[in-house]
Amino acid sequence: MVYNEIGKTGLRVSNLSFGASSLGGVFHSVREDEGIRAVHTAVDNGINFIDVSPYYGHYKAETVLGKALKEIPRDRYYLSTKVGRYGQNGVNTWDYSAQRATESVYESMERLNVDYIDLINVHDIEFQAALPGGLQKVVDETLPALVELRRKGVVGHVGITDLQPENLKWVIEHVEEGTVESILNFCHYSLNDTLLADYLGFFEQHGVGVINASPLSMGLLSQRGAPDWHPASVDLRSACARAAAYCQEKGYPIEKLAVQFATSLNPRIATTLFSSANPQNVLKNISYVNEPIDMQLVQEVQQLIGDQMFVRWKNS
Repeated sequence: MVYNEIGKTGLRVSNLSFGASSLGGVFHSVREDEGIRAVHTAVDNGINFIDVSPYYGHYKAETVLGKALKEIPRDRYYLSTKVGRYGQNGVNTWDYSAQRATESVYESMERLNVDYIDLINVHDIEFQAALPGGLQKVVDETLPALVELRRKGVVGHVGITDLQPENLKWVIEHVEEGTVESILNFCHYSLNDTLLADYLGFFEQHGVGVINASPLSMGLLSQRGAPDWHPASVDLRSACARAAAYCQEKGYPIEKLAVQFATSLNPRIATTLFSSANPQNVLKNISYVNEPIDMQLVQEVQQLIGDQMFVRWKNS
């Protein structure tokens, strides 16, 4: 396992890190005891950064993760969670107000059984872009509330997350330097899309660390294929399915190639989050990052994806 610093935060994290969304049953139903073992397996095998959100499973992921963390010494991991996006009884809600952000942090700490959060993020800021106040509300309300918690020592560092890197850039340009210490962007540094690389210079210029997520592009780059709810177009789904079948013929699972691609080719990205509530899958992903990548196969797969490379979709 390789360890990199997230920007200037001082957090040296494993280049493969644990995304806890699966603990909330986001992708399919999970057994709680198995999810807890998955967390323990990750930490026991060198992963030291865990990311979650109250939105995942509508509070379930944080609750299950909190049970797992009870049994792990606090100095063995860095913990990241989020504010702004929530849900209950199957209904999604968004609230980027200062008051709700502050309340949310304390609620998350209770569910997670911790008294300190290493990194707190404003979750999926593009949704606030469509609400009254737009992204300016993140600048004027959400981030100042989190910075105040940072000043009090309740949280260590402050970040923002989004599918759209343009939104991340806009917010950083409109806040005081040092307000945003990290960004989390997903599905834009993977086999089929490396858009995130175009923004690395900007983030570095502002001292902002970079976290990548979803090396499998939310299931597009998998033998199982994208789930029904995936927002990708039919053409992109088909191209990735062809690439997955080709990798299978070569005896090299596309999941392995995708994880290796995301974690090994760009040291400017501090870490890449993957999510699994299955301990064996956790071990499998860790083994992938410790093996050399087949660059010839990368080229062949990207040629197969062809004109669907860099095709984007909206968040949902």
